[in-house]
Amino acid sequence: MTEDNTQHQGESQGQVTPVRAEVERVLAEAARRERSAHQRVRFWGVMNIALGFPAAVLAGISGAAGLSSPEARVPAALLALVASGFSAGAGFLRSDVRRTENRRTRVAWAEVEAGARLLLTQESHLDREAAQEAVRNLLDSRTRAIATSLEGRDSAS
Repeated sequence: MTEDNTQHQGESQGQVTPVRAEVERVLAEAARRERSAHQRVRFWGVMNIALGFPAAVLAGISGAAGLSSPEARVPAALLALVASGFSAGAGFLRSDVRRTENRRTRVAWAEVEAGARLLLTQESHLDREAAQEAVRNLLDSRTRAIATSLEGRDSAS
């Protein structure tokens, strides 16, 4: 065992090392951002259904009402207008695209979180250079997750 590795293991047993502190910070950030992306996935999924389903149902009802009798044409036209409003809202908000992008973001942050957890379990077995390389890789993964988050916001806007 090298002196560097002995010193590193001694640090991790008695106190929080700078490597461990950074990994725990990244882990907390990744967990928070993953939860946030998951909540956005759920929200946009609900919005997609809340706008799309009524639009489809109202369009069908208005078509049936319009064909049923001449007196039903005005209510059918009103239903068709409401249906088109729902449809336009769904198209404008692009909730399906936003949900997909937030899923991608959630997966990216889950990878960062998993990498941080793995590094925390292996930290005591790594020498200083290996620990620094592992933290570099973790931070690169974090940078990719941030880029994925930003790409999703740009494409959904």
